Amino acid sequence: MALYLTEHDVEELLTMDVALAAVEAAHAAHAQGRAIDIPRQRTRIPTAALHILQGALLDDGVFGYKAYTTSRAGARFLVHLFDAATGSLSAVIEADRLGMMRTGAAGGIAAKWLAREDAAVAGVFGAGWQAGSQIEALCRVRPIRRVKVFSRDAEKRRTFCDTLSRRLGIEMLSAASAEETVRGSDVVVTITSAVTPLFGGDSLAEGTHVTAAGSNALIRREIDEKTVQRAARVCVDSRATALREAGDLLPSLEKGRLAEGQMIELGEVIAGMRPGRVAAADITLFESQGMAIQDLAVANRLLALARAQGRGRELPY
Repeated sequence: MALYLTEHDVEELLTMDVALAAVEAAHAAHAQGRAIDIPRQRTRIPTAALHILQGALLDDGVFGYKAYTTSRAGARFLVHLFDAATGSLSAVIEADRLGMMRTGAAGGIAAKWLAREDAAVAGVFGAGWQAGSQIEALCRVRPIRRVKVFSRDAEKRRTFCDTLSRRLGIEMLSAASAEETVRGSDVVVTITSAVTPLFGGDSLAEGTHVTAAGSNALIRREIDEKTVQRAARVCVDSRATALREAGDLLPSLEKGRLAEGQMIELGEVIAGMRPGRVAAADITLFESQGMAIQDLAVANRLLALARAQGRGRELPY
């Protein structure tokens, strides 16, 4: 019988370590031709939008999709997981937290393969719960001791820093400006809804790794063309998706300053097919748009944990 897992079930079962392992394996499988990922499709009406990501993990024996709706009332997320051998439904999982964790994990895995091994200071743009998952994942893969956070709401930013500092046991600082956030940071993370660049690429020090995770639409931009130009490696989760959704890269692509072939997929780096960081002075960039296989890999591990621990409830079909 198929299982239904609620947000509470996901919160109880899913750890960042599980998400990191799942996302890393999914990207490697994609590079090796053992996964299928279809770029996000959207249906828009005047009052709301439906977004669908679908794919398959051949070695895990699963396929499925994540569907979510957005409207003024908010967003609602569900993952449907199917058995690849029989086509039968295996699970339906409420996926707000799942999506947040897999997005953070993708940023963490990118930092694992692209950031300097001694990276200790991070600058983060954004103070929502997605930013929290990015910081948690980053702390799992690099010896982060200080995080500077900048966002529009100063009070929310201070509360966010206090909460994360207690939970993760690291120094969290509320930055006064974008310049302060970038200056002296080994890793810079953007996870916002910005439509214009948050900082100038000239302000990045040599050796910085940048994860831009907030823009998955052509009208959104978090980084400028100078950041793209200075990057020794421009890494994406999927070239096909980046070409459709990466607002950060569109200006450089349109002007011929960046070519499709220059974009390295994260899975190719993990699988050893293409180089990631080559020199300590390299500036590296990871553009994260999100992939169905990330959701499916995390969902599959969640299902195994739920069955082992007797969590969830059976569906009547």
